[in-house]
Amino acid sequence: MKRPRRAIVLAAAGCGLAISLALSGCSSDDGAGANRAAAANVVAPGKPGEPAKTLTVDEARKARGDDSPNSADFGYVQMMIPHHRQALVMTGLAKRYAHTQQVGRVAERIAAAQGPEIGAMEGWLSGFGGPRAESGHHHHGEMPGMATAAQLAQLRAARGEKFDALFLKLMIAHHRGAVSMATDLLSGGRNTLAEEMANDVIAQQSAEIGRMRRMQPDAGQTP
Repeated sequence: MKRPRRAIVLAAAGCGLAISLALSGCSSDDGAGANRAAAANVVAPGKPGEPAKTLTVDEARKARGDDSPNSADFGYVQMMIPHHRQALVMTGLAKRYAHTQQVGRVAERIAAAQGPEIGAMEGWLSGFGGPRAESGHHHHGEMPGMATAAQLAQLRAARGEKFDALFLKLMIAHHRGAVSMATDLLSGGRNTLAEEMANDVIAQQSAEIGRMRRMQPDAGQTP
């Protein structure tokens, strides 16, 4: 099920990804609407222990700063889309070959989360004018955690307990790679919505890594 923030990503793209600041729409058709927009006030929460401030729309926009995407934002989203798609390939195999219901359920949860996330990221890209040339970060073939063609072939051929063990091993590595990419984005990106998507990846996939590690046969041993 899609989260509300996913709808925000797509809706924001249609408005040029500018904060509406409680205005009635993305634009106004008359001068009166423009005057009302200029006169509108925005309540900005203060820092801990400080009172809230009332700002004009222009002041609020300046305070918000420039969050237009930079190369790190574009690189992250463009890499995470195929990264998520590979996860869907692996969860599709688990739907057919998982040996235990526990592994089948975790694969279903991953697929249910990452399918809508792909749609949100594609909407983000569309809203900002489409893909951009890759920056000096990871190229698609160098994305951390991606399974190789040989590893995917092994997963397709595995059955029973061997399938479950290999699926968990590959998916844990895959999730760790995604968390690493998202962490890099938070230190180098600029766009608020891209950062929200990255924070989602870190929170959700870190929790899933913990669950999958506990499902591994050697879970009781020191990593």
